[in-house]
Amino acid sequence: MVFIADYGAGNLRSVHKAFDYLGIKAVVSDRASAMSGCEKVIIPGVGAFGPAMEALNRLGFTEAIREHVDKGRQVLGICLGMQLFLSDSEEMGAHAGLGLLPGKVVHFTSPTDKIPQIGWNSADICRQDSVLFRDIPDHSWFYFVHSFYCCPEEPESVAATTFFAGNNFCSAIEKNGIFAVQFHPEKSSESGLKVLKNFAEC
Repeated sequence: MVFIADYGAGNLRSVHKAFDYLGIKAVVSDRASAMSGCEKVIIPGVGAFGPAMEALNRLGFTEAIREHVDKGRQVLGICLGMQLFLSDSEEMGAHAGLGLLPGKVVHFTSPTDKIPQIGWNSADICRQDSVLFRDIPDHSWFYFVHSFYCCPEEPESVAATTFFAGNNFCSAIEKNGIFAVQFHPEKSSESGLKVLKNFAEC
């Protein structure tokens, strides 16, 4: 069973429909207590970092997610969900994140590229042992929508990078059952569906 957290900041319908298409049972809930019976948890995300963390705290998801990870179970963050996994963010001030991974979320800067990044871009796979990108060709394309990106402090946690605004930024993370992607797999055609399937079956 895949649990999709509803904390008011996620693209829930598209994510749920993607699992339906794959034939994988998934449930959407705003009750953090419902996570306890699920091996796999997804934290989707669309919006701003600060209000999203406030919602996670208010609904009890912050502690539930940390407990889930402490038990050795898998979690996948999507877009803003990925950013929430890090220590802190500079989006509209300083905000503390879930702290599952050391690192910071920073804003793109570029004199030439239009920010936010909206559209398709390729992912350069960094790890041969990647779980999320198993049987996915290197440089496959995924759909992005974001103005901020993750700077994890542990290079070994980076599973893929993507080039934008003059920077090879971290577009996927894998570490000890913690998985995260900056792109939207539910909007990324066959490659994105394969990422979700790989997570559900790992």
